[in-house]
Amino acid sequence: MQQIKLKRALLPALGMGTWHMGDQPTKRTAEIQALHYGLDHGLTVIDTAEMYGNGRSESLVGAAIRPYQRQDLFVISKFLPQNATPQRMRQSLLASLKRLGTDYLDLYLLHWRGRVPLAATVAGLETLKREGKIHYWGVSNFDQVDLLELQQITGGQHLAANEDLYNLGARGVEFDVLPWQQKRALPLIAYSPIAQGDVRGNLTGNKVVQQIAAAHQLTAYQVLLAWTLRQPQVLAIPQTSNWQHMQANIAAADSTLTASELAALNQEFPAPTHKQPLEII
Repeated sequence: MQQIKLKRALLPALGMGTWHMGDQPTKRTAEIQALHYGLDHGLTVIDTAEMYGNGRSESLVGAAIRPYQRQDLFVISKFLPQNATPQRMRQSLLASLKRLGTDYLDLYLLHWRGRVPLAATVAGLETLKREGKIHYWGVSNFDQVDLLELQQITGGQHLAANEDLYNLGARGVEFDVLPWQQKRALPLIAYSPIAQGDVRGNLTGNKVVQQIAAAHQLTAYQVLLAWTLRQPQVLAIPQTSNWQHMQANIAAADSTLTASELAALNQEFPAPTHKQPLEII
């Protein structure tokens, strides 16, 4: 499996997202089983957030990781923009740590920009890092203009990652955000890398996607994930509550699309040729 480098950490390019997990008690056993399958097969990165189920996702992750050695995991969580002041950020972090059953986060992200000045947010994050409560900090749903502004702030050079929407049907970040980050060896965490299951079938129903899937004996969803993972320094975090789907994700991460297949997909779903508004879901 391809790896990415996040500061001093070497991580698998495939992680596990947890949006919508922990919401339904009837799914709890299956969700923990899925996370355990991923952890047992090298997916050491888990991405969650205080927003997900108002903390229920973090609580589920906490239960799932309990049997494992904490130092072997890379746990990411996010705080809401209204909690981006140093004081409220600390309160959010302590609550997240309690739900997760750990005394530190590997990576702590501002979920999206709000009204709190970035300088105040960075100052708070730097303090938490010095105290050892977080190892690294980053942002989510940031466009290039936001990243450029962040770089001008004291401490902004310590940014460790940016998490944005990225999949075959949402390629806008390829025009500016992704090249900017790759030039600086700054990982892009790609959320919804298979377009949230492609509920309308715009991607999975495409003839070229289906042909490539058949050629590799993959599903269309696996082709979408393999496509996202083709990029260096991209960490994809698909969410699944099913261990068989987790198994399929891992198989996709070990699949390589040919140059001609990538060209065919590019023709069906062209790369951006101009700046596009940042897509957020």
